[in-house]
Amino acid sequence: MTGYIDALVPAFGLLVLGWLLRRHLLPDVAVWAGIERLVFWVLTPCLLVSAIAPLKLAELPLGAMALVIWAVLGLGVGLSLGLARVARTGHPAMTSVLMGGIRFNQLMGFAVVGALFGPTGLALGAVATGLIVPFVQVVITIAFALGPNPAGGRFSPWRLLRQLGMNPMVMGCLVGFAVAGLGGLPPGLGPLLRTLGQASVALGLLSVGAALTLEAMRDRLPLQAWTGLIKLVAMPGLTLLLGRAAGLDPMPLVIAVGFMALPTAPTSYVMARAMGGDAPLMAALTSAEHLACVLTLPLWIALAQG
Repeated sequence: MTGYIDALVPAFGLLVLGWLLRRHLLPDVAVWAGIERLVFWVLTPCLLVSAIAPLKLAELPLGAMALVIWAVLGLGVGLSLGLARVARTGHPAMTSVLMGGIRFNQLMGFAVVGALFGPTGLALGAVATGLIVPFVQVVITIAFALGPNPAGGRFSPWRLLRQLGMNPMVMGCLVGFAVAGLGGLPPGLGPLLRTLGQASVALGLLSVGAALTLEAMRDRLPLQAWTGLIKLVAMPGLTLLLGRAAGLDPMPLVIAVGFMALPTAPTSYVMARAMGGDAPLMAALTSAEHLACVLTLPLWIALAQG
């Protein structure tokens, strides 16, 4: 029990601190926008590279983890699109439901599994991120491209590939796997990247907390509730069942379930606002899922360990 408290209180405490700082000490939106860009473009890729680079790729259950994670993400896409269809949402709201159902806050995941399982947890968390991010980015990009494009133009496979190639999380995962295949980082560079990566967790969670709004949670409560059930209950539950059926070892199983139990990424709101999604609904989903996962995330990690 003490281990869970030590892992979860810092993660959720940083969210609360970010919320308080945004409202009482650092109200300037530009400050938080700068922190978000720093975390997204520099610090998080450093975390991914430093976590993946020391791995012995031949010893990892990459095939089994990929099979389980991609299968569950595919089911999550189907459930989210089915919910949007039953609720008769328009295309903008559909994209928000989809992001609420399959995107994830990897910084919270790294904070929790790093505290619970140390370097091994961070490394497997980076592997899970490397499997989730490309899949989710392809699906979300296609979903936006199939609707009205506020910037004009038609869907282009080349533009999709370019967006994936420029995604810093995708680049961080690819560089990390490449360096791992070559034998790891050279002396001196590893500690530097680890230090920058550790900063990403604290600053990232503070910026997430700063973006949360209690007022937004009153928007379309039934749709919020069903989307939250998909993300915080169905996705980790299916991962646990399929992971055990696939014979995943205990640690990879716990990490896979934990990362699939994370709330949606706070950058989903930015994407919704920039690409023609339903930004108010996305803000509501982001806030509600982060509050609900205070209860659901520890439960799923405990069930996966059990």
